[in-house]
Amino acid sequence: MKVNNFLAGVLTGVAAGIVVSETIDRLNKNVPADTVLNTVKEAFKNEGPIDGSWIVMKTEPFQNNVISMDVYRGGISRIKNGELEQFEFAADAKTGTVVELVKR
Repeated sequence: MKVNNFLAGVLTGVAAGIVVSETIDRLNKNVPADTVLNTVKEAFKNEGPIDGSWIVMKTEPFQNNVISMDVYRGGISRIKNGELEQFEFAADAKTGTVVELVKR
């Protein structure tokens, strides 16, 4: 096998990998989960410090009456007036908008 043929094969493989990767990224138009969590944390920080936070990196189906979408589930905890407050949220995976917030 000639070196030129080998390099041509390697470069073709790399190019194909890049094209496939870009196509997958374009099809997956979800906001990254950590970006959603940071946005929710910033909103809570406006009212005071937070104690902890979490988010599930994989989306799940969500339905609210007739609206259905994929969401990220997460939570925030904080101490307010000496007591622990815990909140769970669901955020639209495409926009990052919080569609449900429940105090636990």
